[in-house]
Amino acid sequence: MNKTLIVGSMAGMGLLLGINSSQVMAQMPHEKMYSSGTELKNKFQKVEQPLWIKSAITVGGLGLIGLELWWFLLSKPR
Repeated sequence: MNKTLIVGSMAGMGLLLGINSSQVMAQMPHEKMYSSGTELKNKFQKVEQPLWIKSAITVGGLGLIGLELWWFLLSKPR
């Protein structure tokens, strides 16, 4: 069989099943999950990071993005 026909059929079936489902079963209201809002507030705490760590992470990420752009766009001869 043609590969594009198989992939198209699978995508169509997924779309059809996604549209036809009338109710999301895994979702429940927040009121049922937590009896009070304080449980959620006490679960996570904000950790303040120093500015030099934030800037090092940002510079490292931008450096990796630049490396990827160089590798895929500029390093290989045409």
